[in-house]
Amino acid sequence: MGKTFLVVAEARGGKLRQVSFEALRAAQLSAAEGDHINAVVIGGSGIKALAAELAAYGADSIYVVEASALDSYSSEAYLSALLAVTAVAQPGAIYFGHTAIGRDLAPLVAAKLAAGQISDVTAIERSGDAVQFTRPLYAGKAVEKKAFTDPDDTWVVTIRPNNIAASEPDASRQAAVADVAYPAPSLRSIVREVVKKTSGTIDLAEAKIVVSGGRGVRSAEGFQPLEELAAVLGGAVGASRGACDAGYCEYAMQIGQTGKVVTPEIYIACGISGAIQHLAGMSSSRVIIAINKDAEAPIFKVADYGIVGDLFEVVPLLTDEFRQLLK
Repeated sequence: MGKTFLVVAEARGGKLRQVSFEALRAAQLSAAEGDHINAVVIGGSGIKALAAELAAYGADSIYVVEASALDSYSSEAYLSALLAVTAVAQPGAIYFGHTAIGRDLAPLVAAKLAAGQISDVTAIERSGDAVQFTRPLYAGKAVEKKAFTDPDDTWVVTIRPNNIAASEPDASRQAAVADVAYPAPSLRSIVREVVKKTSGTIDLAEAKIVVSGGRGVRSAEGFQPLEELAAVLGGAVGASRGACDAGYCEYAMQIGQTGKVVTPEIYIACGISGAIQHLAGMSSSRVIIAINKDAEAPIFKVADYGIVGDLFEVVPLLTDEFRQLLK
C-alpha cells in the first residue's frame, strides 16, 4: 500500500493561492509509484467550488471542510478542521505552503501527530526510496539537504512559494470530493473582523516581479514612482524594514528576515542599501536589479544588474521605456 500525501490548499478572496498548486507538485515529486496525492480545502460557504481546480492540478481526492466559522483563519478552528481530515485520510505526509498560515498551522499539526517537520523547502529530489529536501540557511548564504529518518513516519513539509513550479493543469481530470464535518472546538479566541492592508492586488509572496523601496525613497510619496513601475510590469511593491520603520509604508510590505521572503523572477531594489536582514528575504530572486546613488552600497554585491543614480530620475525613465516596450 502506497503512502498518502495530503496537500493543504490555501484560498484567498475566493481563489486558490498559487502556492497550493506548487505544494501539489512538491507532493508529486516526493511520491513513488502507487502513492496517493490528496488535497484538502478549508473555508467558509462556497469553498467547495474550488475542488475542481485542485483536481486539474493533480489531486486524486479532495476533502472539503466548509463552515461559516471558517470564513476567517484562526489557528484553533483550522487545526480542528484539519485534524478531522487527517483522521479520515490517514496521510503519511502533509504539505503546506510556507505562508503565514502554513508557518502557523504546520507545527501545530506536527505536534498533534507526533510528526517530523521540514520547513521552507525550495527543491525536492527522489532517488529510489529516499526523498531529499533542500532548504536555505543563514539568510540564503547556504543550503542544507534534509530527509526524514524513517520513511514510514508522518512527514510535515512547508514549501516556499515561487520555487517549485506547478504542473500544467488538465481540466479534464476528475477527482472524488468528500465532505468532512467541521468538529467545532471550544475556541479560546474568535475572529470578529479582519482588516486587510495590502501593497496591491498581487500577492507579494507570489509575485513574479517585485519593485521594492528602502530609506532612499525618503517619504511615503516616494513610493509613487515605484508603484507606477510595478503597475506597468504587472508586479507588486515591497519595502525594506528601514522604509517601514521610517513610516513610509505599511509593515505588510516588508521584505526581509523579519518580513516576507520573496523569490520573484525579477527583483528591483530602489534606494535599498542591502543590509543582511533585507537580503535574507530576497537574495534567492532569479534576477536582481539595484538602483542606488551610492556605488559602494552592499546591494550591488548581490545584484545581477546595477544602476548608480537617483531613483527619482532612473525609475520614471524605466517606467516610460517599459510602457513603450509592452504596448
